[in-house]
Amino acid sequence: MTARFLAAALAIASPAAAQEMQGMDHEHMDHEHMAMPGMAMSHAMTGAYGPYSMTREASGTSWQPDASPDEGLNLTRGPWMLMFHGVLNGVYDKQEGPRGDEKAFVSGMLMGMAQRPVGEPGTLQLRAIVSPDPLMGKSGYPLLLASGETADGKTPLVDRQHPHDLFMELSASYSRKLSAGDSAFIYAGLPGEPAFGPPAFMHRLSVMDSPEAPISHHWLDSTHISFGVVSAGFVHDNWKLEASAYNGREPDQHRYDIETGPLDSTALRVSWNPTANWSLQASWADEKSPEQLAPGIDQTKFSASAIHTVALGGGGWWSSTAAWGRRSIEGVDLDAWVLESALKPNAAWTIFGRAERVENDELESAGGHAGPPRTVGKVSLGAIRDWPLSQHVSFGLGGFYAFDFVPSALAGAYGGDPRGGMAFVRLTLR
Repeated sequence: MTARFLAAALAIASPAAAQEMQGMDHEHMDHEHMAMPGMAMSHAMTGAYGPYSMTREASGTSWQPDASPDEGLNLTRGPWMLMFHGVLNGVYDKQEGPRGDEKAFVSGMLMGMAQRPVGEPGTLQLRAIVSPDPLMGKSGYPLLLASGETADGKTPLVDRQHPHDLFMELSASYSRKLSAGDSAFIYAGLPGEPAFGPPAFMHRLSVMDSPEAPISHHWLDSTHISFGVVSAGFVHDNWKLEASAYNGREPDQHRYDIETGPLDSTALRVSWNPTANWSLQASWADEKSPEQLAPGIDQTKFSASAIHTVALGGGGWWSSTAAWGRRSIEGVDLDAWVLESALKPNAAWTIFGRAERVENDELESAGGHAGPPRTVGKVSLGAIRDWPLSQHVSFGLGGFYAFDFVPSALAGAYGGDPRGGMAFVRLTLR
């Protein structure tokens, strides 16, 4: 299984060897589109958390390469800069094998952000992200080899991806410029995203065009919806050090409410953007009782990632992410490795792929209790074609196919190495 998985993973190449982008001519960019995937504003303003380009900022307080493209609809109202970005997917999902299933559902997000200066050295930012995911039902959608959370508060979701909550983020931040290259900031969200991991998958340029969640989601970025987060950080040039206190319990099966709980968990993250094309991070988290069905079990998490993005001629780009995550639970270390890449050669087409290798002890769980760790893998490849409907709205038609890899101990349960795929249409506001 490992040999087959590695051979397939090599098909998804990283652009790390691609030509470095030498600079960006900001004066010739269309200021009606000055927003990046995730949360960027205008090049006329610095970032929300420090004196750098807004294109560096992604989900929560995470960073991506400065060379990331700008996407979003911007408006100016007095001292406020407003940005809107939205994606609505209509998806048909089919997963093969004895554990497979099929389902049609909607997913996506709508984000609004408002930013303004507060005096000469300060910046205030407000952000809200909502999702239609709860409409797909409490049990989410079929996704072989995925696990995490619960649909009914009694049994774990296995071979399914849970729906995200209606409110994915409601946050506010304030930063204060200390010098030409230094700043300090504070961020609070209910819900919000603590300082752990790379940008959440729906904000990562290397995979945001796929409507499918990674099977490594709970190793790398499931904390992007934490019901109670307070973070503080310091930025020095291309470095950022930050710490978070947050509610470590993952969201429950009630997807329309706003939950509360103690800020009992801690996260630390250091980020470095050595050039305009690279963004690196390493992070650690101590989570108290993250699983609703195992309230007495804590976990320690580690993460490291590298994102590389390069601009291509004609407004295209190529972005790749390599990431590692570890969950340490009661003395057992479970690792996940991810390589994902997306190529946009022109305005119409995007090609994307992902390879994952995950050690999971929930695929044979019973009654909320973990089973034996199993090493599984997944490789997917897809594409989407977009057509503009107006200046800021486009329609897309896409699909992908996935190959799953399981060890011999799971071959009977899954019918060998199963496959799956999705066909989807989408509307994008940017």
